Amino acid sequence: MTTNIEAAAERLLGAHAGGAPCAPVRDLITTADEAYAVQELLTDRWLGEGRRLAGRKIGLTSRAVQAQIGVDSPDFGMLFADMAVPDGEEIPAGAVLQPRAEAEVALVLERDLTHERHTAADVIRATAFALPAIEVVGSRVRDWDITLADTVADNASSGMYALGNRPVPLADVDLRLCGMVMERRGEQVSTGNGAACLGHPLNAALWLADTLVRVGRPLRAGDTVLTGALGPVVPAGPGDVFEARIDGLGDVRVAFGKEES
Repeated sequence: MTTNIEAAAERLLGAHAGGAPCAPVRDLITTADEAYAVQELLTDRWLGEGRRLAGRKIGLTSRAVQAQIGVDSPDFGMLFADMAVPDGEEIPAGAVLQPRAEAEVALVLERDLTHERHTAADVIRATAFALPAIEVVGSRVRDWDITLADTVADNASSGMYALGNRPVPLADVDLRLCGMVMERRGEQVSTGNGAACLGHPLNAALWLADTLVRVGRPLRAGDTVLTGALGPVVPAGPGDVFEARIDGLGDVRVAFGKEES
């Protein structure tokens, strides 16, 4: 007999495979624990199909967005290696459903984070370097009609991501004060700074490190962590080109392919 967890996972998998958004899954699941159980089921399925786990993304790091959805903490999703796009390259049309772009700070780890409770110093010591990133979020749920349960089950609305190519040691940048500007086809569409991400991107990484130990998937050396948006998320369409510049980290670009006629 199929459980509600399995039914929710199958609905989302159908949207992935079919390339068309589905109805929300909150008719099947309601709690965060149930939603993460769906996410874990999807993760195990994809790992079994040969996808490689490359890191994690943190979502809901904006207090305003938390209030909008009715939660008081972030969420997380899995980053797979096939979700990474080289800086400046094009995402094929349809590769991400209902895409939106947001600029973030990415951390790349050189040490495992496996303590039950970490300190900020643990996270700093474990981080090899930071990079600018553009995360392209996407929703398999039709019209982005999501609650917390919907987005968590849908791998925290993960899509694809691009990283800059110039690694910067944490000692060389103030992640809390770094300003961000993102442009779409040369027009400024989003601004912000590190303080918009839970007060500091390292705060988000610290929350993630502790949370992942509790769920049995701790961060490991080599993992990439997308720490959360520094400014408003922006819808993306065919032919769009986004460029994000983050003070102290440099810039990163991503393009969206045009639909074939």
